[in-house]
Amino acid sequence: MAIAVPTLRDERITIRPIRLRDARSLERELLDNRGWLRKWEATNPHGAMSFDVRSSIRSLQANARAGLGLPFAVEYDGQFAGQLNVSSVTYGSLSSATIGYWVSERFAGLGLTPTAVALASDYCFFQVGLHRIEICIRPENAPSLRVVEKLGFRYEGLRRRYIHINGDWRDHFCFALVAEELPVGVLRRWHDGKVPEGAGSVPAADRAAALQPGTHPR
Repeated sequence: MAIAVPTLRDERITIRPIRLRDARSLERELLDNRGWLRKWEATNPHGAMSFDVRSSIRSLQANARAGLGLPFAVEYDGQFAGQLNVSSVTYGSLSSATIGYWVSERFAGLGLTPTAVALASDYCFFQVGLHRIEICIRPENAPSLRVVEKLGFRYEGLRRRYIHINGDWRDHFCFALVAEELPVGVLRRWHDGKVPEGAGSVPAADRAAALQPGTHPR
């Protein structure tokens, strides 16, 4: 079952379906932002990953046609600024998905990421009919942790050596929202200043545990 990938906007920020003609812009942003992005990029534990932007876009589009994902380009005032991918889409008794994203350093601090995440989450909840959205973030990634705090994603726990990032298996903090928590939507709740205080906070014990390889939170 294919998922329609929409174009969604909030003021100067747009998320839209990524297209093959974005390949040149995407490649340029990835190359220009190597130092900014490398430490957060997924890697292959069994060897080097190929850097083929057009193949990557085709794969994302194939996932959308299969009903497994929604691949978005993120724009600011019409300029290509990054990507947001809704992945691991499941239906039925689970009805969930995971969101991942990046934006170029030159667009940092303009509200792109929380707005893009809120737009995509609302579409998944209210149009696709999903029940749960999850975001997993490395403990060292302070800007991304601020995104889930702004939007009120609930902290759900520490996942040990969860994703292979920048050459090694890395711990991640897990955050989520379910549809029942959001009668007005993620974007509206944030804009209205009604995000529950402390919703995205990570307990001190888990922050400490994430600094100790090979141990587990109590």
